[in-house]
Amino acid sequence: MTERFTYYSPIGPLCIETESDTIFAAHFCEKELVSEHFNPQLQQKITDQLDEYFNGSRFNFDLPLKPAGTEFQQKVWNELNRIPYGQLRSYSEIAKKIGDKNLVRAVGGANAKNPIAIIIPCHRVVGANNQLVGYAGGLWRKKWLLQHELSNKPDKSTIW
Repeated sequence: MTERFTYYSPIGPLCIETESDTIFAAHFCEKELVSEHFNPQLQQKITDQLDEYFNGSRFNFDLPLKPAGTEFQQKVWNELNRIPYGQLRSYSEIAKKIGDKNLVRAVGGANAKNPIAIIIPCHRVVGANNQLVGYAGGLWRKKWLLQHELSNKPDKSTIW
């Protein structure tokens, strides 16, 4: 059974959807999603980790994820999870990491279809010359997330 709840982040409501105690979606939304039967322990764990991320004390998430996608999309999303907090990767760097430098556009498509915003950090992927391009939640949110990570990075080095 699908369960939903809304997490209120500093950059807008984030609708979290789970099934069998794993997250399959987290996206920015306008309308509150509430489920009467949401696992309270899982909701607390998600809330605590997102709170820690937004207050600058969490750099990696430890949550049960099960995003639905093709084998290729799963490869891309797994690679996104390897991008360290406060760092950027280009679409071409991701394509090379998954084994084919010619798959830049396909990587962009998979990145755009990431169903679990923030937790799977698609916001850390940029275009050529570190240009901020494409983010389902809006470029202003992508910029906010990157600036947030930069300001909370332990080493404070520039990310773009």
